[in-house]
Amino acid sequence: MSSSAFLDRSLGDLARSIPGATAIFHRHQLDFCCGGKQSLRDALAPQGLDPQPITDALLALQDQPGSEAIDWRGATAAELIDHILVRYHERHREQLPELVRLSRRVETVHADRPECPHGLADHLEDMLQELESHMQKEEQILFPLIAQGMSPTGLPPVEVMRFEHDQHGQSLAQMVSLAHGLVMPRGACNTWRALLAGLQTLREDLMQHIHLENNVLFEGLNAPEAATEGGCGGACACAGAAA
Repeated sequence: MSSSAFLDRSLGDLARSIPGATAIFHRHQLDFCCGGKQSLRDALAPQGLDPQPITDALLALQDQPGSEAIDWRGATAAELIDHILVRYHERHREQLPELVRLSRRVETVHADRPECPHGLADHLEDMLQELESHMQKEEQILFPLIAQGMSPTGLPPVEVMRFEHDQHGQSLAQMVSLAHGLVMPRGACNTWRALLAGLQTLREDLMQHIHLENNVLFEGLNAPEAATEGGCGGACACAGAAA
């Protein structure tokens, strides 16, 4: 397979089918979660990036045996939901309050420095409230429906969650901007270093969280009928996801 064949596949398709691809996308600032339906070619064009090193890296990952990354396309909806709840919902509830605390400290102690992330703590508090509301709606309404066997295709709560995911993506972009691109300033104290490291981890975690929902769970790839009809089954969303 030629590495150039990856260019016309969607970021979401590549992220869910090649374990480790998300690390490459993070490195090159490619939005594979909210922007998962965009082709790799279209995603690279605005940045003027050379596609060859990226497609070569994806090809190497695809040919690599024994990857430790889990392909969640083979899990049941209930299994994927359990993973999302433990790995991401619980984790975000730990991450954001601590990041608010660290940010408040940095903004107070280093207010006179031009690199100080003024307004970041307030923004993180808003993110915490919005994300908590979003996760509760998933936990109380949407996830039980999907776990019980209801197809997510065309389900109104799914469309609401997708819209809110887009908002979370915008919030992440604003977070990075307020933190001056997450660049470590010279002479940063340990609190500032911990803040920036935590922001980077939150960004990666939330993007992976949204990717698993938008590009795997909500596409119906874990529906029980997919395993009984061969390939994608009757509710196939692959063509739309790869467009």
